[in-house]
Amino acid sequence: MIDCINKRLSAGKFVLIAEIGVNYYDIASKLNISLMEAAKFMVLSAKNAGVHAVKFQTYKAETLAAKKSPSYWDTSEEATTSQYELFQKYDRFGEEEYRQLQSFCEQIGIEFCSTPFDIESADYLNPLMNVYKISSSDLSNIPFIEYMAKKGKPILLSIGASNEDEIRRAVETIEKHNDKKITLLHCVLEYPTPYADANLAKIEMLKKTFPQCYIGYSDHTKPDAGFDVLKAAHLLGAQLIEKHFTLDKKLVGNDHYHAMDAHDAEKILKAMDYVDMLKGNGNLVSLDTEVAARMNARRSLVASVDIAKGTVIEREMLTFKRPGTGISPAKIDCVVGKTALCDIAEDDILTMNMFSEE
Repeated sequence: MIDCINKRLSAGKFVLIAEIGVNYYDIASKLNISLMEAAKFMVLSAKNAGVHAVKFQTYKAETLAAKKSPSYWDTSEEATTSQYELFQKYDRFGEEEYRQLQSFCEQIGIEFCSTPFDIESADYLNPLMNVYKISSSDLSNIPFIEYMAKKGKPILLSIGASNEDEIRRAVETIEKHNDKKITLLHCVLEYPTPYADANLAKIEMLKKTFPQCYIGYSDHTKPDAGFDVLKAAHLLGAQLIEKHFTLDKKLVGNDHYHAMDAHDAEKILKAMDYVDMLKGNGNLVSLDTEVAARMNARRSLVASVDIAKGTVIEREMLTFKRPGTGISPAKIDCVVGKTALCDIAEDDILTMNMFSEE
């Protein structure tokens, strides 16, 4: 199986996941094609945009939500007021369909994964994926987390609407049964997430609190013109970004209204390359490109007066001027007290061969 996510994470490279979810239902309706054709079309669109992996959502309404479970999203964007009714509209795919999608992803060269929401789907998706994705909604579902952890695959864990003790308990549960490195995805469960609520500083805190984990970001903000939200998230330490994906951001309902499309994905990947270029490697050393500036913009010890041969050097005879081709001012104590071996004119740049060894 294609293993792009794990390989890129372990190599320190950025990962972009297109969360197709169940958006292919609306695409199928719009284009008057089958659900499978729409899903494959979206996978191909993501692949052509350079996305590293696609992700679906695998559930059945009756195992996910009680019939009276209320909505918690913006009903002006998605009018359905019952979770059960919404999920029931998008739960027609089962094991055979996901096998077809995984096969198609392998064929065109993009990694497949899907978030399981029940034991049955966790089981049949297992041989189809290199990673498990656990939804924020299951962060406190410790028995389910434990079940997937025992499968032995790396886990991407979204942590929306959670407190530190809940995150820690989920992480400890996974680590008890699984030695693979966990990826924690900062996430805000507002659909869409207002920019003021993005709380990207949480990414830095996750890095400090869970240094043993990779850190990512599952984004629900509406795409901004410069993708500043995602660039900031990456700069703050999100190595993996998951964002909902659509072919038409104007479609009403579900996850289209805060999704990226293929053009956005291309721009996001270019933006992340630019951010990585700006970040550099972080090593505390001067760059090769700074050699000329380092030599010419720094200072050397310079004679502030005429110094006759045989004179014992005093600090008052010295000053500091550019360029830095002579003795560094940091070595002034190595010069004071030495004897001049030659006449030195005022403003001469000093070198060690002008002085006695003593």
